[in-house]
Amino acid sequence: MAAKKQSFEASMVRLEEIVRKLEQGDTPLSDSVALFEEGTKLAGALHKLLDEAEQKVTVLREADGRLEQTPFSREEEEAK
Repeated sequence: MAAKKQSFEASMVRLEEIVRKLEQGDTPLSDSVALFEEGTKLAGALHKLLDEAEQKVTVLREADGRLEQTPFSREEEEAK
């Protein structure tokens, strides 16, 4: 099956569907394994998309009475 590029939102919807099916517990084992594999791939792709988006985020900060644009830093946000 050729991998097709989905939007972040569409991938999240599909991942949520997979989780619901697996949580129900009535899916045959072979189907559960296939769903788990698909979900793992989706989770990895979503994580990558989030990392890429985070790198693009910038924060405006006031420094010495002027605004400057600096890259977003997760460590700085966690320290707050």
